[in-house]
Amino acid sequence: MGKDIQKDIQLVGFRIGRENFGIPIGLVREIVRMMEITAVPDAPDYVEGVINLRGRIIPVIDLRKRFRESTIVANKRNRILVAELGGRLVGLIVDAANEVLKIAPSEIEPPPELLRESDLSYVTGLGKRTGKLIILVDVEKILGRGELVRLSELHDWQPTDAA
Repeated sequence: MGKDIQKDIQLVGFRIGRENFGIPIGLVREIVRMMEITAVPDAPDYVEGVINLRGRIIPVIDLRKRFRESTIVANKRNRILVAELGGRLVGLIVDAANEVLKIAPSEIEPPPELLRESDLSYVTGLGKRTGKLIILVDVEKILGRGELVRLSELHDWQPTDAA
């Protein structure tokens, strides 16, 4: 049988508002509970600040704000996905991190033309899984190149202890 057997794509599933999203599992280093975030002066509004994760300073972006979610509710299900982007770790606040999702390539549709040509060009596909749509996203495209450079500068930023 010369049929090409394609492996399922593994994603970390997360929720923002009512929508389900997925990013490649290879980008996610860990998922942590919400913790104290230190604000950084003059950061864009969707940059919550930085966290100290086992001695590493990691910038944190609120994907809910970045996706312009209208109602942002803090609760115990909120998580920080620690992802590696451009060789740097970045924390991504989401409403909930669901699970590892396995989706067959045959169950993934390319994004509609409207999404490819707009500000939503970070949508790489739509996965169909048990009657739900999973929006597949490219995290690096969510953040523009300039934003990634600014975030990399936050890695070097160390909060000073207030006397």
